[in-house]
Amino acid sequence: MSSSSSPLIKLHSNDNVCIVRESVSIGQQVPEFNLRIRAQVSGGHKIAARLIEAGEPIIKYDTRIGVALRRIEAGDHVHTHNLELVDYERDPSFCQDVVPVEYVDVSARATFNGIVRSNGKVATRNYIGILSTVNCSSTVIRQIADHFTPERLSAFPNIDGIVAFPHTSGCGMSSPSYHFDVLRRTLSGYARHPNLAGVLIVGLGCERNEMSSLIASQQLEENSHLQTLVMQAVGGTRATIAAGIAAIESMLPEANKVVREPVSVEHLKIGLQCGGSDGFSAITANPALGMAMDILVRHGGTAILSETPEIHGVEYMLTRRAISQEVGQKLLDRLSWWDEYTRGHNGQFNGVVGQGNQAGGLANIFEKSLGSAMKGGTTPLQAVYEYAEPIEQNGFVFMDTPGYDPVSATGQIAGGANLICFTTGRGSMFGSKPAPTIKLASNSNMYNRLQEDMDINCGLILDGKMSLEEMGQHIFEHIIKVASGESTSSERLGLGDNEFIPWHIGIVS
Repeated sequence: MSSSSSPLIKLHSNDNVCIVRESVSIGQQVPEFNLRIRAQVSGGHKIAARLIEAGEPIIKYDTRIGVALRRIEAGDHVHTHNLELVDYERDPSFCQDVVPVEYVDVSARATFNGIVRSNGKVATRNYIGILSTVNCSSTVIRQIADHFTPERLSAFPNIDGIVAFPHTSGCGMSSPSYHFDVLRRTLSGYARHPNLAGVLIVGLGCERNEMSSLIASQQLEENSHLQTLVMQAVGGTRATIAAGIAAIESMLPEANKVVREPVSVEHLKIGLQCGGSDGFSAITANPALGMAMDILVRHGGTAILSETPEIHGVEYMLTRRAISQEVGQKLLDRLSWWDEYTRGHNGQFNGVVGQGNQAGGLANIFEKSLGSAMKGGTTPLQAVYEYAEPIEQNGFVFMDTPGYDPVSATGQIAGGANLICFTTGRGSMFGSKPAPTIKLASNSNMYNRLQEDMDINCGLILDGKMSLEEMGQHIFEHIIKVASGESTSSERLGLGDNEFIPWHIGIVS
């Protein structure tokens, strides 16, 4: 990467574009690249490093992100007005780039202060959760949770809170169906999550996702830690709220008995997210997070990459790291499912990115995917999971989810993620429960403007104050602090109560 004194960054010697570090003006000279700027261009956007003829590929990070719509002069702004996304055949080259992991000896692995549950699973937080089988019981579970104010919980200092997970489905849906299976898998994943010391599930009584069949199909076991209520059987809204409050009160003393103890980071499962990405995300936050995940994997932990539409165009980078052709093909199969599904529902799988992404310098999904995939680091792809499936394989894995952050993170947490790392260039305001979210800013300008919402400023890489390697180590060390109980910015702001959004698939009838 170029010196921090230059207004432009060239990411690879084969690139024909440079990234603007800070805004540049028409006529500005950049002698180190022998360029005269021909447009007013904001930071994060691209400038042609040389003459690019019409139809010639646009190359960034030695990767094709599109072709020139017309002749582009050296120093011109390169963006959606003169860059066209053209899909092309990509060789998956299964397993070609697999490099064995040099694992840290078990005796030398990093540790964090975790909460060890009776089944051996390890928690990073200690909540009591309230789930609804159906939207019809969502208001009730919110009112049960609202009863437990900080004052009422003051006698239970080891409990992080009582959190409700309402949703908008559970009826008006086909059953059996893929959507039905995904909802049940998501609910059972939360019911089993180690960050929940106790769980109350509340149903209505006549919904498609009926309580007894939910419990039986997901092999959940009712006991003092997992209790259920059905509104029509209990006696209605007020009676269920009262019964729910009593049920939670019965769980509080035992849940409060937890003690944190040193455990290996091999028990960490980290969901990787990015939202509000910009042109700096692929230079700072995403590759730095990837380096932190490489460290985590070497210590036996698990990194979960997701957001399937946002690896579109660079999926070969993952298939080449797959430990087997079967694993690589499963990833391609999920992309094929998305291609068919979106076409059948008039959805968007056409490479167009959001306005915030475009304003931040990203022209299309190939360019965004280039940065998004970096969060996963460089270790072998061990497994591919469907949405909300239990993640049982340690190392670097992939879970099929939408790109919409709350839905994606919900699936990861249902799969067992006990912490989320979320990179952003534009400034996404996001939090999650029961797994906390660490926010990583891609640039210093945004970090300074939104510092209350951000945890780590990866813009220090761009500023020349930290190397990628140093930032990766810093992120890893911060993860250990948060896993040990240190609060994140989103937790201090109270975010996470409205980010439980199971994936809706198909028709609502």
